[in-house]
Amino acid sequence: MSGPLLQAPALEMLKLLEELAAFSAPGPGVTRLLYTPEWSGAQSFLRKRMAALDLATGTDEVGNLYGSLRGRDPQAKVILTGSHIDTVVNGGAYDGAYGIAAALTAVDYLRRTFGQPRRTLEVVSFCEEEGSRFPLAYWGSGHVTGVYGPGSGADRSDADGVELLAAMKSCGYGPGSVDPSTGSPRSCALRGDIGAFVELHIEQGIVLEQSGQQIGVVQAIAGQLRFTVKVGGTANHAGTTPMALRRDAVAGAAEMLLTLEQTAAAAGDPLVATAGRLEVYPNTPNVIPGRVLFTLDLRHSEAAALETYCAAVLLEFEAIAARRGLELHITPTLQAAPAPMDSGLRSLLENICRSQRRTYRSMVSGAGHDAQLFSPRCRAAMIFVPSQAGISHSPDEYSSPQELAAGLDVLTAMLYELAYREE
Repeated sequence: MSGPLLQAPALEMLKLLEELAAFSAPGPGVTRLLYTPEWSGAQSFLRKRMAALDLATGTDEVGNLYGSLRGRDPQAKVILTGSHIDTVVNGGAYDGAYGIAAALTAVDYLRRTFGQPRRTLEVVSFCEEEGSRFPLAYWGSGHVTGVYGPGSGADRSDADGVELLAAMKSCGYGPGSVDPSTGSPRSCALRGDIGAFVELHIEQGIVLEQSGQQIGVVQAIAGQLRFTVKVGGTANHAGTTPMALRRDAVAGAAEMLLTLEQTAAAAGDPLVATAGRLEVYPNTPNVIPGRVLFTLDLRHSEAAALETYCAAVLLEFEAIAARRGLELHITPTLQAAPAPMDSGLRSLLENICRSQRRTYRSMVSGAGHDAQLFSPRCRAAMIFVPSQAGISHSPDEYSSPQELAAGLDVLTAMLYELAYREE
């Protein structure tokens, strides 16, 4: 381990991260999908750890886990911190889990050092964020913030045909379920008592590493627009159909994707545009493709700029299809508004970084996070630490112990300011 010696709280956090990584399905990296034995084991482990640290524990009806340090002022709203426990398939040990391990370590340090806070401090392990098993993301924080409600997910199944609600009930959750640890009915997931939410996370990008800065103060989480684009042409013989008489769906799609790249580059940061999945039919070497499906993912931190670019590029697609005599069907699949982080909390984070003599930068998160669901409902803040080579959602995901410890220090100071200060 290079760099300065780490203090005891940081070592405790790193050990907890290592212990969480053991709750994984077989295979490379960490695979911990919603409502699986690995997921249940990790949540049970965390609950025992929270209780051992003298936090009051509880789970709500969808499986979000809380560890609470009660405040002196029962009228004050809760300061919530944490992240998500689930992973992608063959993911890394840091995405989500780091925010939980750091939050638990920070709250325990504050309890031991300063005693009871004025405002209740809670650590949350959200049951799900990634959408890796079922085609619904933010299942945990979405219930807490009212994005999801009764009946949500009833039509969703995983790749094996297991229904989401059935999987939830198989783990002992769902409306009317009972917490076996207390014998009491589980609480409703929806919360109205949260005053601020702070999430610490690895960047999952390369900006901090390339700029040599220790901390990212998230200015906003980019909005997302996603579509499925279907390009229809005519499948025909590759050898007998003259070039001038073809309705080649792949050629049309290729021109659209090149246009996407060029227009996004011209628009400049922070806009990003991606076509991540491509399906060709009939996908045969000697047949002109008659149909192409591709996905479209557009992101920007400002809603107006995102909508303007989206409208312009879809018009370009329509013009390409018309010129080539192709059919075009564009189906929206996701619309997530940009989520600005609270300006006061951002200023507080910047002051903390300066007081700790840490380098930092204000930045936009291109990836979605639980914090974006809290942004419209309470004060929300996000803290980033560097990711080596910008790699995430991979077994190669890595942040150094010193980088993780720096994030822990900033989070701890932030929670002290929010929960212990009288004003």
